[in-house]
This record gives sequence, structure tokens and C-alpha cells, in this order.
Amino acid sequence: MADPVETDPEAARGFRAFLKTLGPGLITGAADDDPSGIGTHSQVGAAFGYGLAWTFVLSFPLMVAIQQIAAEIGRVTGAGIARNLRRHYPRPILWAMVSLLLVANVINLGADLSAMGAALVLLIGGNGALYTLLFGILCIVLEVGLSYARYAAILKWTTLSLFTYFAVVMVAHVPWGHALRSLVVPELQFNLAYATAFVAILGTTISPYLFFWQAGQEIEEQHRHHAKPLCLTAKSAGPELKRIRIDTLTGMAFSTLISLAIVFATAATLHASGVRDITTSSQAAEALRPIAGHFAFVMFAAGVIGTGLLAVPVLAGSAAYAVTEMVGVAGSLDAKPLSARLFYGTIAATTLAGAALEGVGIDPARALYWAAVVNGVLAGPLMVVMMLIVRNPRAMGRLTVSRGQLVFGWAATAVMIAASALFLWFIAQGVA
Repeated sequence: MADPVETDPEAARGFRAFLKTLGPGLITGAADDDPSGIGTHSQVGAAFGYGLAWTFVLSFPLMVAIQQIAAEIGRVTGAGIARNLRRHYPRPILWAMVSLLLVANVINLGADLSAMGAALVLLIGGNGALYTLLFGILCIVLEVGLSYARYAAILKWTTLSLFTYFAVVMVAHVPWGHALRSLVVPELQFNLAYATAFVAILGTTISPYLFFWQAGQEIEEQHRHHAKPLCLTAKSAGPELKRIRIDTLTGMAFSTLISLAIVFATAATLHASGVRDITTSSQAAEALRPIAGHFAFVMFAAGVIGTGLLAVPVLAGSAAYAVTEMVGVAGSLDAKPLSARLFYGTIAATTLAGAALEGVGIDPARALYWAAVVNGVLAGPLMVVMMLIVRNPRAMGRLTVSRGQLVFGWAATAVMIAASALFLWFIAQGVA
């Protein structure tokens, strides 16, 4: 009889310690693959096959750099992005950025909730508008009713829903040689559709609401551990900054791998079968059923609902952090509802406003188009201001970012500004 396999206690302890370092970065990265992002990635895979897979390799270090900067703003200063804007920069900049964030987030919330309702209709039938409203109410109840520690744990476990897309890609008969080669050998096309898809990928990968959310979550973690902002304890900041790096790197890597899984799955099925016109995640799920089978269809549709339950609170929560910081009042997921009325009111108002978009007849795919426009206008200027904050000793104390972070952060900013300008040019030409 063979001896039982022994578990290395050191390795087990190391893995548990690694899991404990994961939190705001992992949740932020997973929330990046929301139902609207799944729709975009499905459209890219269906329309261009593997031709745009290389863009995820390009965007990964840029995502890591800018999200790490957002996290460090929160943890080092003890204040979110909007509060730092209020403290150090002209008020009109603050008001413009928060206003644009609110508009983009409400539209994104509407698109995500609508996608969740449509996915549930595909699975069990029924009324999509009713499901959209019920999903919105469920997210509000959970976000308002639970303590931060419990809710953060729920969000952390909800990230497991994204593994459904690994299951989909495993049954999609992907030609792995071709797929992996496309990551490093671009299959370039010189046309407007290809360029627009490239911009859309960047727009769904580097999103302003993720900056506000991760900064806010770092402040929540600071309060949960009864710690001081790192700018006040600079000498002992090393371990905490290392945790932020590991957490952010892991979260963005997870997000990128899921995005690639969706592109590969739809490229191997929809594109290979001649299905090229996909605009929403629910359309992608429905189109998969006759091509990849019932299992792939169920996993894809269920993943849309799971990712929506993760992303909707992040969208509403980022808006709430921004609004309360803009007006200078306290707001936290750990606060009691009656003591943080503006914070929780913003969560409820933005979520219900998003759910109401379907009721007034706004097409979710068209709404996402305009959300991308607003995010494109907001992302570049906001990233510039973030880069100024992390080099400002009045905000960061002795913990201004390193030269390496500065290079990658400005590179991400330059790429995003260029992509946004290109996208807006397409709109001006009437071809986007």
C-alpha cells in the first residue's frame, strides 16, 4: 500500500499567507471583467478571432502600474482620489471628474444589470426587466446591510465565478499554438473597425471607476486594522507596500487571463463558425449554445450573472466614495446606514438609476458606447492628476512613488490619452 501523500506545512502556510494578502487588488481586477467587459471581449473574439489578443499583453503592465498607484494614494495618504483632489487641486477639476464618473458609472450599471437580467432569462426564462430591477435591489441590500469585513469576504469569494470562463475555454477546442502565438505576434489590420476594437479593449481594461474603488478599499482596510496612513509611518511602510504590489499584480493578472479566456473561447467558436456580429454578453452566450454545446452556454451565462454581482457593487461603491469625498463628509462600507446617508444614498441612487435605463427603452449596447465616450474623456485627465498626486510630497510625504512606477504610470497615461483621442476622433468622423 502506498504511503499517503504528505502536505508540506511550510508550503501550506505560505499559500494561506498569500491568500490573506489578496483583497482590494483581487476584487478590483475581477470587477474589471464585468458583463459589459465580457460583451466587449466576446465581440472582439467573434469579429477578429485571435487578432487582438496581443493587446492584453500590452495593457497588463499598464493596468498594474495605474491600479497600484491608485491603491498607494489611498493607503499612503489615508484619503481617496477625490479627497486628494479636494485638498491639493482646484475645485472645478474635482467637480468635473466626479460628475463624469457618475454619468459613466450609471450607464455602466445599467448595461451590467441589463446583461444580468438577460442572462437569467436565457437560463430560466421570464421577464428580463424584472430581473434587472431585482438584481439591482439585491446588490443595494447586500452593500448597505452587511459590514465591510463580511461584504469584502463575499466579494472575494464572488471572484470564483470568473473561473466559469476557464471552463468555457477548455471545451471550445482552441488551437493553442495559434492562440498563444497571437499573444506575441500581432495580427494587425489597418482599418477603422480594428482600431476601434483596440480602443474599446483599453477602455474596458483601464476604467476610472476602478481607480476610485481600489483607493477607497485600501482606506477601508486601513480602518479595519486600526492602522495609520503610511505617510505617518513611513519607516515601517515596506511590508504594506509589498502587500499592495502582490495584491494588485495578482488581481490584474487574473483579470487579464479571464479576458483572454473569453476572447479565445469566442474566437474558437463564434469567429470560426462565421458568427461575427456580437454586441452583448447575453448574445455571446446564446450564440455559443449551438456551436460549443449546452455546457459552454450555461457556464457563459452563469458567469455573466456572477461577474455582475461583483461589478455592480464596485461601480456603485466607487461613485459613493467619490461623491462623499467631493463634499468632504465621511463615507464607508463599515458605517451604519443612518450615519452615512449620503454614501449609502449614492449607492442606492446610482444602482436604481442604472436599473431604470432599461425601463425607459435605452439600448444597453448603445449605452455602453456612450459610457466608453465618457470614460475616454475622463480617464486621461484623471490619470494625469493621479500621477501628480503620487509625486506630491504634501500628499504622499516621504512615500512618493519610485522612478520605475513613474515611468510605467506615465506610459499608461500616455497610451490611454492617445487611445481616447483616437476613439473621440472616430466619433467626430461618424464611424465609431
